[in-house]
Amino acid sequence: MKLTPVVLKKEVQTPVAKPFLKWAGGKSQLVTEILNRFPIQFNRYFEPFLGGGAVFFALTPKKAILSDINQELVTTYQAIRDNVGFVVRELQKHKVDENYFYWVREKDPTKLNQAKIAARMIYLNRTCFNGLYRVNKRGRFNVPYGHYENPTVCNEENLLRVTDILTHTQIEHRHAFEIAKHARAGDLVYLDPPYQPLSKTSSFTSYTINGFTEQDQKDLANIFRWLAKKGVSVVLSNSDTPLIREIYKGFRVEEVYARRAINSKADRRGKVSELLICSK
Repeated sequence: MKLTPVVLKKEVQTPVAKPFLKWAGGKSQLVTEILNRFPIQFNRYFEPFLGGGAVFFALTPKKAILSDINQELVTTYQAIRDNVGFVVRELQKHKVDENYFYWVREKDPTKLNQAKIAARMIYLNRTCFNGLYRVNKRGRFNVPYGHYENPTVCNEENLLRVTDILTHTQIEHRHAFEIAKHARAGDLVYLDPPYQPLSKTSSFTSYTINGFTEQDQKDLANIFRWLAKKGVSVVLSNSDTPLIREIYKGFRVEEVYARRAINSKADRRGKVSELLICSK
């Protein structure tokens, strides 16, 4: 079946729905910069490092394939798409309390149903420190309590809007590198991998048990190059480091600035240079 290309308006509209998860390194600040680097027309939209999905929610493409290696995250999106009423009901049971937070954190998500997995993830995300998602060597979520005064745990109105947007969206649990097998000429791929650390002490790659290594960055650059040769439009976000500039040499590399606050030292927080890399 021949797909009708999506025509992208360059003026960024107010999203119909907002991301329902806070996400360290999320792209809410850079949405306009990113969308302005997307092609005017494309067939299908792929986002294989889904996270909080800020770019997807701003774009709201008609044909989207979203994926992530984080099984709990994927299950959460699927639950909101397929059974939002059950997710809301489970969310409404949760309470903002430190002891309760740690009790929920210790629950094994593999023993919960889909709606409870989603509610647990949203609850922990909205009440943990800085909205981080980090796991230990056993693959268990280990971010501490956030001590927020009145966090919004259940925004039912927004979740219903999210459901409407996700209704016809494909959501899959798979490694981002599998994008090479699925994207075709005329498609658009947005890549937002775990950022290359600015220093040896600033590494934050514990999004999964195995993290995201320097070799992974190089492998992803090879996939980027291969997709570009195949006629796929690719836009990638990453930190501004010599390695990233080197492995994407030959493509359009532009600096943008975003305020980041996950550094433990307050004097190292603030606007930092990041890179947007475009295949065209």
